Amino acid sequence: MHFLKKHWFFIGMAGVGVAAFMAPALGEWVRRWRVVNGAIFAAFLIVGLTLETRHLFLQARQIRPLAAAVVSSLMLMPVMTWFLTGFVFGAESDFAVGATIIAVAPVTVASGTVMTALALGNVALSLLICVVCNVLALLTIPVLLPWLLGFGDAIALPVGSMFSSLALIVFLPVLIGQALRPVLSRRLEPHRKALSVFSQCVVLLIIFNAVSAAADRIGAAGAALAGLFVFMAALRLMFLGMNYGFARGLNLDDGSISAFTIHVSQKTLTVSYVIWAGYFSDRYPLAMLPGIFYHLTQMIVDTFVARAFRRRAERRTSKMAARV
Repeated sequence: MHFLKKHWFFIGMAGVGVAAFMAPALGEWVRRWRVVNGAIFAAFLIVGLTLETRHLFLQARQIRPLAAAVVSSLMLMPVMTWFLTGFVFGAESDFAVGATIIAVAPVTVASGTVMTALALGNVALSLLICVVCNVLALLTIPVLLPWLLGFGDAIALPVGSMFSSLALIVFLPVLIGQALRPVLSRRLEPHRKALSVFSQCVVLLIIFNAVSAAADRIGAAGAALAGLFVFMAALRLMFLGMNYGFARGLNLDDGSISAFTIHVSQKTLTVSYVIWAGYFSDRYPLAMLPGIFYHLTQMIVDTFVARAFRRRAERRTSKMAARV
């Protein structure tokens, strides 16, 4: 029982992974009824209820980490991905094109902040990184992607739907939570542990959704794609290490280091799909696979990374309490 209580989250990861392959119909039901969207809305509502407003204003004044996030996520990571995948797979291959498409995408709207909360990191900084990178990606993608791939046509993004998604998933629940905070914050204080467990369950739901959505493509692709998966996983680890180094170089506090490392390294699959389906699907039919593999890797790897940051934060808190 003690083992289950201590390691329930990792057991849950294995369980949702198996369930995603065994019950694809359940995954379809989850997507049809937008269960993940509802859970993410609730997670950001909790963020709004527990986040002090002054933290957002304080982080907004920290230009250096936000500027570094933009440079790393929207410039360095795409260029490095294009160079490495071109070298390994060939510049004209489906895999090189697909990896470059996922690399130019902005950071995730939801999971990066959820992971940061799991890590007990700086949620305010994570939210600002999400907003700034997603807004600026509307300017960088139409310029950077054609330049890297030699694709002559302009890239037209659904700006309206991207902004509305950002507003509904991130802004609205946080604003509602902030509005209710003066009334509910004290009542929620005794339930912080339960709220933390809920946030971790949201991560499990996100992992289930990601795996179930890609299960048929992964199964149909066969074992030949094992090399691609390993490559994308290695790329993911490299970007985590790079962004961790950037965060340390900026002399950020521990909570901000976890937020920067996790969120700046993540990429959203939604924007990648829009670009692939609109401009590359006919010529490069397998170009979505690198993005799917990167997405799966970031959900699994970042969970372990977030848990490691969380344990470090808990040890630090325990030491401070012992001194008092």
